[in-house]
Amino acid sequence: MAKSVLNQKKLEAIAKSAAAKGYTVRTEIPDAAQPGLYLVVQPSGSMSWAFRYRHAGRPRKMTIGPFVLGEDATFTLAKAREAAQEASRIASDGRDPTEVREEEKAKEPAPEPVKVDLVGDVLDEFLKRHVKKKNRESTQKNTEAFIDKRIRPEWKDRDIRTISKRDVVKLLDDIGDGGAPETAVRVRAILSKFFNWAVDRDIVDASPVPKGSTAKQGASRERVLTDEEVRLVWLACEKVGWPFGPLVKLLLLTAQRRNEVAHAARNEFDLGGNNQLWTIPPERSKNGKEHIVPLSPLSLELLSGIPKVGDVYLLSTTGDTPVSGFSKAKAAIDAEMLKIAKKEAVDKGLGLDAVKLGPWTLHDLRRTAASGMARLGVPVHVVEAVLNHQSGSIKGVAKIYNRYEYLDEKRHALTGWAACVSRIIAHDQSLV
Repeated sequence: MAKSVLNQKKLEAIAKSAAAKGYTVRTEIPDAAQPGLYLVVQPSGSMSWAFRYRHAGRPRKMTIGPFVLGEDATFTLAKAREAAQEASRIASDGRDPTEVREEEKAKEPAPEPVKVDLVGDVLDEFLKRHVKKKNRESTQKNTEAFIDKRIRPEWKDRDIRTISKRDVVKLLDDIGDGGAPETAVRVRAILSKFFNWAVDRDIVDASPVPKGSTAKQGASRERVLTDEEVRLVWLACEKVGWPFGPLVKLLLLTAQRRNEVAHAARNEFDLGGNNQLWTIPPERSKNGKEHIVPLSPLSLELLSGIPKVGDVYLLSTTGDTPVSGFSKAKAAIDAEMLKIAKKEAVDKGLGLDAVKLGPWTLHDLRRTAASGMARLGVPVHVVEAVLNHQSGSIKGVAKIYNRYEYLDEKRHALTGWAACVSRIIAHDQSLV
């Protein structure tokens, strides 16, 4: 988009169009009066200010804050420019503006603890002060729906200090016994965050959520595909073809989440030179942080063969929306896997009774890639960096100040994993 100087009249026009859902894709509108300053407009209509800069030779982005029209706006155009000017000054001094801001926040005094007792009231505070500040809009709505349907009706009038481990286990067992084990897993995760948050705010002394989970609740989250299953998945993807064949292959090769791959925009990929990267913006990553994924040669080969449909999304059948219909595509891949396995069994003179394929999910590919990298000797903190997880192996002061992105290590890990996948596909088990 051509640069022009933003002013109040232009901002009002942009806001009016955003409110009417006039932006069908995420759009960055630069301000020619302040280099690096952008107004980011989401298809949902929400708007925010962002500042783009370079640090240590790498492009970076810092979210300044939300933008709304009106006298109560926290970041008006003038304040956004001031913030961008300050960030630009910090960057010119060789420091990272994002790190400086986080260090300043760490020095701020802790807020007063919430002085409420009833679970329903504390849940309201949790949604307001944690969920809606730390998560994307879709995650906020999903979490609130689980709370309102599964947690609030059971405990809303209970004193939070009376909730015991037995209460939590009973709630989860009741959900699981009702035929919704995956829902029980999700509720347990929400309860764990909720009570840990309550502990941090001195509302309760300890979390009643048990550290482990029953096999019934957690079994589906531990699936790692065998090498033979990986080979069958890859061959089935080639049979299924575009767009879901490349999608599933990229899930396996990059170890990223389903929607991060399915909703990837073409402008997120830097395929030139010798440092090919895929940069997932913070608004699309689960933890809200920009995530850089080095691309292996096998991933680049795969990307080069993806047809271009529209100018926005990497994988699209319409040109206007990202690819969808995962359940149907997964069923087609399962069918092809079974067909390939049966043919190979017949060719080897084996009975079809020997052909058995266990259930798996697309998310299992992410876990399989992580397990594969670990098998190759990749350190756990590097695997966590590839997955865009918060590493638990770096603690204390080092955790606050260590912002090293492990880019070279991530590239080495993903390249090694891609090479391993290539050997698995070739059925060369001696080299795996």
